Amino acid sequence: MAREDRFPVWEAALLAGVAAVFAAALGGVYVSMPHSDYSFLKLPRNLQELRVLTDHLEGYTSDYTIQVLVGYCAVYIFMQTFMIPGTIFMSLLAGALFGQLGGLALVIFAATAGASSCYFLSKLVGKPLVFSLWPDKLMFFQKQVAKRREKLLNYMLFLRVTPTLPNTFINFASPIVDIPYHIFFLATSIGLIPAAYVTVRAGIALSDLKSLNDLYDPKSIAVLFLIGLLSVTPTLLGKNETQGRAPADMAASTN
Repeated sequence: MAREDRFPVWEAALLAGVAAVFAAALGGVYVSMPHSDYSFLKLPRNLQELRVLTDHLEGYTSDYTIQVLVGYCAVYIFMQTFMIPGTIFMSLLAGALFGQLGGLALVIFAATAGASSCYFLSKLVGKPLVFSLWPDKLMFFQKQVAKRREKLLNYMLFLRVTPTLPNTFINFASPIVDIPYHIFFLATSIGLIPAAYVTVRAGIALSDLKSLNDLYDPKSIAVLFLIGLLSVTPTLLGKNETQGRAPADMAASTN
């Protein structure tokens, strides 16, 4: 059986171990909280469930700030690590509970940590899954990375700022296509700021939000693409300079 098709027992054990670490963190938060009915604690899947969760957590945030922060980060990082959808609701929750600056810092930290956790987990055990889930997309990504190796940070910033490729795919595929971690880390921590800002700001006025579609209107998407184009401009300029020097070098060699 090909290496990409195998899934050894030790890899399954590693995944279980990582999940156990997050479970232990959440367990520690739970035992340190006062006895109460916590049936409201569940991952929100729509805005109504998010509002219910926010209403309950607001009272705990001021009195048990550390526990809420640890619990929030553990859940967010776990979701990012194991590609569980719904982190957009967690970003809205950060804005609702901690305001603009605090919420933004929290989302950037948790999203970067979760993406990094996913990166290293994929580096160890993710190759079969990437080849199975996204074979065509992975081939496209690999070709683009190979063409932009000299300006890779700019390209990764472009991908993070714009919705060109899903963040989940970027997190999982980056180590497979040999993107160095320091570039991955910088592109993630910086490139996620614009989208996180939009989401956290919306979370502050959660009661006014009617639909997730309201988060990214055409104007917001245009701004994100503009920021993305600015980030990739050095790559385009470098390519043009290289192409311009080639004829000159050829002419000089014939004289």
